[in-house]
Amino acid sequence: MPLLDHLRELRTRLIRAVIAIAVGSIVGFIFYEEIIDFLIEPVCEAGVEGVSDKQCGALVVTGVIGPLALQLKVALYVGLVISLPLWLWQLWAFLAPGLHRREKRWAYLFVFIGGPLFCAGGALAYIILPTAVRILLGFNPGNVSNLVSLDEYLDFVLRMLFVFGLSFELPLILITLNLAGVISAAQIRSWWRQMVFGIAVFAAIATPTPDPYSMIALMTPMTVLYGVAIIVTTLMDRKARKRAVLTGEHEDLP
Repeated sequence: MPLLDHLRELRTRLIRAVIAIAVGSIVGFIFYEEIIDFLIEPVCEAGVEGVSDKQCGALVVTGVIGPLALQLKVALYVGLVISLPLWLWQLWAFLAPGLHRREKRWAYLFVFIGGPLFCAGGALAYIILPTAVRILLGFNPGNVSNLVSLDEYLDFVLRMLFVFGLSFELPLILITLNLAGVISAAQIRSWWRQMVFGIAVFAAIATPTPDPYSMIALMTPMTVLYGVAIIVTTLMDRKARKRAVLTGEHEDLP
């Protein structure tokens, strides 16, 4: 395809992606109150002194245009999330014609496995949010009120969801590298000490609370998923060796 045709194709895909995000943002704007109630629920559940059951008084919005800016920000985030399948499909439709069959298989692996793994990590982050909020706000001196900006709190929640969701992609990254021939299952198994130590360090840094419970809550599933990656890559390497023996190419395998 000539360069100009590529640019026209890219423009078409971008316009469709923007329209999908805009429609999703309108939905987020309409259901703004319900979304905010869902996001601030961990603060209400934390039972922190000064936080009412109905209004969560520790959270405040400042400025004249603060409420409108916050609503637009939440609507945009919601639009990006709920239109994710549509704009990812536009990205895929633009890139797919230039990919080989094996590369397309890797892409399908990322889409159909990576999505649920990311959602599982985000769900875990939301579950431990009340504990994290309770511990963090517990450092506040008893004679000082702590008024948390709702905009700052939402950034904190989104960062937690993103970090936990991204950490759950570890097995998918290892499996993809194995499929690409970059690393073998034997190498992944031999790194288990370094990997467990690295997971522990990552969990300690990624979790915002100093208590060990949040760290363990992230470290445990990541370690289990690392074990799953070892099992899957081992099975794939065995299958590749059997196929290579049948085709007479086993001498090239590691």
